[in-house]
Amino acid sequence: MVAHKKISLNRLKSGAEQVSVSIDVYNKGSATAYDVSLKDDSWPQDTFDLLSGSTSKTWERLDAGSTISHSFILESKAKGLFHGSPALIKFRVPTRSALQEAFSTPILPLDILAERPEKKFEWAKRLLTKYGSLFSVLLLVITFVYVVASPSKSGAAKGSKKRR
Repeated sequence: MVAHKKISLNRLKSGAEQVSVSIDVYNKGSATAYDVSLKDDSWPQDTFDLLSGSTSKTWERLDAGSTISHSFILESKAKGLFHGSPALIKFRVPTRSALQEAFSTPILPLDILAERPEKKFEWAKRLLTKYGSLFSVLLLVITFVYVVASPSKSGAAKGSKKRR
């Protein structure tokens, strides 16, 4: 069982900051996992309010090679650096009677409500990600047409020489 925990921060116009948490759980084993439970209790209630979703989730089964995802949104109450811990996943496999445990990937420290400098060229990044492949193809076509349509310099030089 492998779990990946992802965090994204979103500053609201009100000045508050939302923390979106997404946890993907992959069953990389060869057997179906049963009674799969996920618990992420690394978010203290005195620092964060739960806006939507839940910090825990259970599934009846997770087939071998499949993936499940869970997400929830928090709102920060306090400014400062926050160090979260990995989420805990518990599951049962048919070959073992004991409950198995796995942990998600850890998260980097979050600088909640930090003063961030204005992002330069953000609009250019958005345009490049949206239209970058189209621009590349267009540039290749224009270059090809230019190479085919323009006269060769070596051929032009041969034609201008006087023959003796």
